Amino acid sequence: MEKNFINPPELPEWKQAFSQIVTVKNGSMLTVYLSGQVSVDQDNNLIGANDLEKQAARAFQNLQVALSTVGATPMDVVKINIYVKNYKTADAAVVGDAFRKAFPHENLPASTWLGVQSLAMEGMLIEVDAIAVLDESPKAG
Repeated sequence: MEKNFINPPELPEWKQAFSQIVTVKNGSMLTVYLSGQVSVDQDNNLIGANDLEKQAARAFQNLQVALSTVGATPMDVVKINIYVKNYKTADAAVVGDAFRKAFPHENLPASTWLGVQSLAMEGMLIEVDAIAVLDESPKAG
């Protein structure tokens, strides 16, 4: 079993508090663990202050960047967790729209949505983490 710890330059580094991506290869199967993605740019600047719609869009954009770093797509995601600060039922439509834009395909990942009291930085409203699985077997052709 081979493990890789990845911090792509397109995502914030967070002063080595954790790895953005950890991959575990076992035979031809690659499991990808993606740390929680939030609405920040590469320099940890908050995007969309007080705007859940903008923050959700950016968090899912950062999730897609993390996936593409390891050659994965949203279709490879098998589990997703969504954390929303001070979640209210009205937030479901906003978060759901961002989710469907990131995951437009039919077979959706298992998911958990949680309302939380706070997130890592002041002003953050949403965080999204995921697990993806890829089969890296040689393709017949």
